[in-house]
Amino acid sequence: MAHYSFNSRTSIARALSLPTLETNNISPSHSGLLFSDNTEPLTSLHTAAARVLVINTGGTIGMTLHDNVLAPKANAFVKSLRKLPILHDEMYAQKICLYHYYGENSLVLPITLDPLLLLPDKDSKRIVYTIMEYSPLLDSSNITTDDWKNYESYDGFVILHGTDTMAYTASALSFMCEHLGKPLYSRFTGTRVPIYERRTDGIDNLLGALLIAGQFVIPEVGLYFHHTLYRGNRVTKVDNSSFNAFSSPNLAPLATAEVDISINWDTVWMANTTAKFRVSTELNRNVGLLRLFPDITAATVRAFLQPPMQGVVLETYGSGNAPDNRKDLLEELKKATNSGVIIINCTQCLRGKVSTSYATGKVLIDAGLIGGGDMTSEAALSKLSYVLAKKDLDLEAKKRMMSQNLRGEMRAKLYRRFIQIIAKSLSISCKRIGDVEALEALKEMGSNLSLEDYDGRTPLHVACCEGNLKAVQYLLSQEATVYAKDRYGATPLANAVHFRHKEVVWLLRKTGAQFSRDELDEAGTELCSLSASGDLESLEIWSLAGADLTKPGYDGQNAIQVAQSVGKNEVVEFLALLMSNTTKVKQIGVVHGSPSS
Repeated sequence: MAHYSFNSRTSIARALSLPTLETNNISPSHSGLLFSDNTEPLTSLHTAAARVLVINTGGTIGMTLHDNVLAPKANAFVKSLRKLPILHDEMYAQKICLYHYYGENSLVLPITLDPLLLLPDKDSKRIVYTIMEYSPLLDSSNITTDDWKNYESYDGFVILHGTDTMAYTASALSFMCEHLGKPLYSRFTGTRVPIYERRTDGIDNLLGALLIAGQFVIPEVGLYFHHTLYRGNRVTKVDNSSFNAFSSPNLAPLATAEVDISINWDTVWMANTTAKFRVSTELNRNVGLLRLFPDITAATVRAFLQPPMQGVVLETYGSGNAPDNRKDLLEELKKATNSGVIIINCTQCLRGKVSTSYATGKVLIDAGLIGGGDMTSEAALSKLSYVLAKKDLDLEAKKRMMSQNLRGEMRAKLYRRFIQIIAKSLSISCKRIGDVEALEALKEMGSNLSLEDYDGRTPLHVACCEGNLKAVQYLLSQEATVYAKDRYGATPLANAVHFRHKEVVWLLRKTGAQFSRDELDEAGTELCSLSASGDLESLEIWSLAGADLTKPGYDGQNAIQVAQSVGKNEVVEFLALLMSNTTKVKQIGVVHGSPSS
């Protein structure tokens, strides 16, 4: 009988490739010893059952109390599961001689019942699962990259994992598993309370993960928690005291388990590859996570970027911003990227993405940083570790790889193609948005000219980005809304301001457009940055758009104070002129006058 405990240095992949006892391994001469009149051959089960391998790495789900402290206990998990009828059908296991075939660590779920008829669901099938235990069992806080190595071919499995580092492990495995073009599905799950306790979420989490892994072919690494299946590289832990501990802020769930299990197939990642599945077993440990904060010193940044550091995730403000008046910080970042360190710019915010629309974000691009789009910090760090381990790639190839969407971890590249496809049906592609006659024809056919694409962008958003005044005029005349926000919170007015389309800004303001609250909150920092760089044109456009020129930036100074501190006298005079007469400022682009008045 196979022994399923193995040392932490032994790879999970080798455990997955251990020989299992199939029905054709049993000698015909001994078959009578296995079956009595009350048993049935397991061959009938093979056609109707799904097999799932459950790898127990430790974590809260299997912990027990030792000296009033929760700690993992070896070999206790399977014994406890066998006592839970919802997770094991002992009568059926005895009937089919399950343990003779798959060993003492195997269990079988009871058949699923139709919730209305209380009869076996016609589409359900038995799920046989085998438990393999990591030895020693680990609290997930102690898991390092050594414990992620050497996965080999498998059909489907569930990994029981502590919640503390589950998002990191799920992200890492999503990159390590290359060419997931065949039916391969993996589910991470865990629990907030041990499965032995009365008020545990462990039973629901394990049962849901088993049902999805056994019944649906979802070819990606997922994380199942609190009735929800997420993409593994899209999650982050957001609560340490709630059963709803994880969130996927920038991507909808892959599935939800309520009365029925609903799969969001439009969200499921398809690799679009015919290459053979393989696992990349190497991860580079010389990576780190650095969070910007006010008054961070250049010495701190310099020390963090010293060898052997090869990759860094820099958590920045807002939409990927950093203080562009901190030349000392920017110089340290530039030195690091010039020396070959790959630095990824990710936002500190839970939701949203990095943008280069703001000057404070552009300075980081100029310093050699790579925009992280809407990646979580966990995904970005795991991706860096994976990409940097590619010894056959040069530095530029690794940088390109970091900016690409590899496993659905970021939206920026993946949906650019999708947006162009959907834009054709909505007539909001850049090529056609200037064709007013085409817009008129669509309107006559009953089309909604405020219809949004997948990212929430309307035709007015695109026209404002392109600066097509005629298209903007027509769309506004057809009551296209100026208040629409895309999925990242940007309004058409913000698009026009960012791309410096002065006449479009004036027209939008005349129609009643205004910044959203979030855009106003970020205005102070952008105004200070423009003031420091002496960009009078952009300052005028922001003023025209209705921005408060006295709003302070990150350090509490407003635009005119920043200009004074850096000796930009012409900027001081220009801002003073704009602020001297509030009524005149409003008349520049609200009701009367024109952009040039």
